[in-house]
This record gives sequence, structure tokens and C-alpha cells, in this order.
Amino acid sequence: MQVPRRQHETRTGLYTDAERRRRDSSPWTLVQAILAPLQFFVFLVSLGLVLRTLATGEGAATANASIILKTLLLYTIMVTGSLWEKDVFGKYLFAPAFFWEDAVSFVVIALHTAYLVCLLTGYLSETGLLLLALVAYAAYVINAGQFLLKLRAARLQHAGATS
Repeated sequence: MQVPRRQHETRTGLYTDAERRRRDSSPWTLVQAILAPLQFFVFLVSLGLVLRTLATGEGAATANASIILKTLLLYTIMVTGSLWEKDVFGKYLFAPAFFWEDAVSFVVIALHTAYLVCLLTGYLSETGLLLLALVAYAAYVINAGQFLLKLRAARLQHAGATS
């Protein structure tokens, strides 16, 4: 269902008043609020494991398991995020307010998926796999930064509207 924007609704920031109400009432908002920090925590642990394996040559299985877990969380947050976007903006992806975040998310997903394909096919060496994971993680950090900037913008917009 496309969520129509009424003629008198004007966008003065990230959300119109109606979009803000839909955001606040969507169950996917809470899901995103739980999954995003969980994914970041898994990323930090995994990053440490990957760097340890690259430095010492030990713990490759644990590092790979952590990358798989991070990737599964990424897929989950992407699906639930698209459901959130549909609730709030009436589009599953590429709503104007989150176009670039969604675009970069696809790069992040492509890199994580490439890692899984290479892991399953044996296409890369262990070091190659871990370096690919680091590239995927760098893209993830950029994407997470985009979303944090949007969250900050939404909070500033809300603070300005209530003052």
C-alpha cells in the first residue's frame, strides 16, 4: 500500500508530521532500535577476531563464524528496515529521505554476500577472505555513519519542532 502524502504536508526536515507519526507507531522502529546496536556489537567483536587471525594466523574458524553471524544480522536488519521504510514512507526501499543510505546498504550487502560466496566456494584464500571481510566492514562503517547522521538529524528536527 502506497502511503500518500497529502497536498498540505510539507517536508521541513527528514520527516513530515504524518511520517513521524507512522515512524513512532511502527513496530519495526523498535526492531531497528534493537538490531542496529546488536549488529554493531557483533561487528566490533568480529573485527577484533578478524584482525587477530590476520595478525597471528590463529582462530580462523571463529573469525569466519563471526563474519557469518554479522552477515545474517545485516540481512535481517535490511529486511526489517525495508518493512520499516514501507510503514513510514510507503516504499520498501529508496524513499527519498533514505535514498543514499539504501544505495550504500546494497554495496554493503553485496560485499558481505561476496564473502559468503567466496567462503562456500573456496574462491579466496583464508587471508583473502578476511581482507574481503575488512572491505565489507569498512563499507558497513560508512553506511552506519550515514544512518547515525540521519538519526541525529531527526532528533534535531524533533527538538526544533518541540521548542
